Amino acid sequence: MSQTSPGGQTWVYLDIARALEQIGDEQALRGMLPMLQDLLERDLPEIETLLASEDVRGANRLMHSLKGCLPIFCGPALCEHLTQVEFMSKTGGSVEVGAAYAELGPKLQALRQEVTQYMAQAQT
Repeated sequence: MSQTSPGGQTWVYLDIARALEQIGDEQALRGMLPMLQDLLERDLPEIETLLASEDVRGANRLMHSLKGCLPIFCGPALCEHLTQVEFMSKTGGSVEVGAAYAELGPKLQALRQEVTQYMAQAQT
């Protein structure tokens, strides 16, 4: 499900209405989004590196952190997808988890872009 911001931007993964319900107000949201942006910018490349080196447990640790904060900012579909891959990374092998993350990773990258765009829009 996508939503459109007052500026006309369409968000696919970033759910501003959901975030505002949980956080309370726009100012608090603007204060928290940089933390999400930093987490995504730091951890997504690291997850890919860990999976490429077959360190599934290391990738699990980072996905677990993401799983904890995404429900504040995203709709259920992305959260559920991350939960499935994170759960798989607890016991699955590197090929299986790598294939699952190959489907999830682009969605998380798109979320990162949406957060960046929202923050830029909020500053104008």
